[in-house]
Amino acid sequence: MKKVPLKLKHLRWLVVSLVALATVINYIDRSALAIMWPGIAEDLGLDKSDYANIITVFMISYAIGQSLFGKIFDAIGTRLGFLLSIVVWSVSIALHAVAASVTSFAIFRAMLGLGEAGNWPGATKANAEWFPIKERALAQGIFNAGASLGSIIAPPLIAFLYAFLGWQATFIVIGSLGILWILPWLIVYKSSPDSHPWITEEERQHILTGQRCTSEKQQDKEYVPTMGQLLRHRQTWGVIAARFFIDPIWWLFVAWLPLYLNEKFGFDVKQIGAFAWLPYVGAAIGALFGGWFSGHLMSRGWSVNKARRSAIVLGCVVMLPALLLTSLAATPWMAMGLIALILFGFQTAIGNVQTLPSDYFSGKTVGTLAGISGTSAVLSVIITIQLVPMMTKGGDYTPFFILGAALVPLALISLWLGGKIEPVKRKA
Repeated sequence: MKKVPLKLKHLRWLVVSLVALATVINYIDRSALAIMWPGIAEDLGLDKSDYANIITVFMISYAIGQSLFGKIFDAIGTRLGFLLSIVVWSVSIALHAVAASVTSFAIFRAMLGLGEAGNWPGATKANAEWFPIKERALAQGIFNAGASLGSIIAPPLIAFLYAFLGWQATFIVIGSLGILWILPWLIVYKSSPDSHPWITEEERQHILTGQRCTSEKQQDKEYVPTMGQLLRHRQTWGVIAARFFIDPIWWLFVAWLPLYLNEKFGFDVKQIGAFAWLPYVGAAIGALFGGWFSGHLMSRGWSVNKARRSAIVLGCVVMLPALLLTSLAATPWMAMGLIALILFGFQTAIGNVQTLPSDYFSGKTVGTLAGISGTSAVLSVIITIQLVPMMTKGGDYTPFFILGAALVPLALISLWLGGKIEPVKRKA
């Protein structure tokens, strides 16, 4: 009897779910140091400046990794690119268990940053390969919801493991999560949708006809700029600048929320575990809403340009007043509610910003531009992270929130400088 090949309906959603799961693990791993820092600092005699320096080393490596992995994903493909990325970061977070000084933490943190950076150009490339244009912002929202879900899970999970195992063993346990993820990834992600053996013909056509170029002849004529050509387009610089200004808003909270709770409200590791996850519920909702919202507008006949811009503007309009009001928060509950609103607005906007490389260029260029713009984002994060210890002396976080608010209009200006959101044509 002839064996009937396996066919799975809605395979693209299984792919995006696996990438979202990798993103959950990514954020559990990167959040662990901040959550356990009060205990680690006490054990090793370290302070807030040491923490800022360790995080800065991570971000420098993360910046390099964004551009490096952008090129790697375009060169070896999404399947092997994700495999390489998650192996590097999982081994790196496990090695944190043997760190005993600022130097050793910095070395392992640099390795972690290099590996974790691959998740984002990889997610953007998977999105461009597996989704038609109208569904890309929702797919990106699901990826970003994975970051938010990881940030929701991390505080109580890390605090629990820390209480029962200590910080060294906790790093080893969470390092094993990425290794476990590899098996389903290699089984499911066999190839892109044009040749995947499990995809139904209906879904294949849904994906390919919803993208700009569907035939091999059209793909041969598709504009795939060199790096020099890519950097001559204003759209490229619009994406780079938008990421430069908007990304630090997210990282201010990823890197500093546990320390803010510790200094502002006197929280220990257990209390941080009980509270620090709450704002990321708002972030998860914003990630899904932002993706749905722009796709919904397109389904009603709005252009990609108008729909993307509307979602990004809405997110920024939510963020700006919430950032200013958080500086006045007098209780943990008030602060958590306002920060949840900030992160809702951020994720509503960022999912649409991150789809811009695939809106402007072909799949053969998406990973490269996503990596370059990610590097730009990380460079600005490094600057803001170094500013925070100086801005928050004495436990006053008002300048911290004002800095975040000032970045919002700059991100919007960058978006408009990039011009209309539509496919970029080859210059004559």
